[in-house]
Amino acid sequence: MTRVAAVDCGTNSIRLLVADADPATGELTDLDRRMTIVRLGQGVDRTGRLAPEALERTFAACREYAEVIKEHGAERLRFVATSASRDAENRDDFVRGVLDILGVEPEVISGDQEAEFSFIGATRELAGRDHLDRPYLVVDIGGGSTEFVVGDDHVRAARSVDVGCVRMTERHLVREGAVTDPPTAGQVAAMRADIEAALDLAEETVPLREARTLVGLAGSVTTVSAIAQELPEYDSAAIHHSRVSRDRVREITDWLLRSTHAERAAVPSMHPGRVDVIAAGALVLLSIMERTGAEEVVVSEHDILDGIAWSVA
Repeated sequence: MTRVAAVDCGTNSIRLLVADADPATGELTDLDRRMTIVRLGQGVDRTGRLAPEALERTFAACREYAEVIKEHGAERLRFVATSASRDAENRDDFVRGVLDILGVEPEVISGDQEAEFSFIGATRELAGRDHLDRPYLVVDIGGGSTEFVVGDDHVRAARSVDVGCVRMTERHLVREGAVTDPPTAGQVAAMRADIEAALDLAEETVPLREARTLVGLAGSVTTVSAIAQELPEYDSAAIHHSRVSRDRVREITDWLLRSTHAERAAVPSMHPGRVDVIAAGALVLLSIMERTGAEEVVVSEHDILDGIAWSVA
């Protein structure tokens, strides 16, 4: 056993996993898994820079995580940063802040590396499930980007495209500094066209339609699952490896795009930080399912964070 800590800092959220890893059995035993919405990517698509308030929210979460890592006595730590910090001109400010707080330098990884970690994290425990046909298509719908990975035991092809729930919301659904509530038909059509263009790009590299099982990762997908199950609160155990049909995803997406902020906020399983961006994330998922012909999505709570932990172990 090796006790490891992994931090995944994305565009919308920062997450921590402290776990005992046993490479001999392929088991990863969680000791602490938590997520904080910090919206690090706030305005990056427009300004090209990380906002000071976004950096401070992220550093506050890092201070909390430093205490948790110390408390559990993790032997190794790896901090991976994704889309927002890859795009920002002032990412050195981010790197210095994380190094001061956690003692490790964040690795600003490429989209291809991000896809590799996501695939490992999502599929390592699916190997013994004979009822799931291969190859898998793993889609990680983040805040700033979406990763597509096709593989069996190993990655065959991967592509990252700049379509995520935060980026699509800021690009298409914000008017005069506020999210349109609900969006107009024109806004939805423009967002849909942007997503379809990104799928065209992904399909240049990744054979999306060859996959037999679609595995969906990250908060937009898990929230759609929670809504589909009408959960009274967010329940990771109920969500992990749940299945949601394409028709149900379409029904939920249509409702989210028609709903008001108050209606979405009233969903008991909805994280407050996702209220304004969940409609865009759900539309990305629906577009992928329609493009690939997937009848259902297998929802995984294990994703890039678990892949990072395995890379440390």
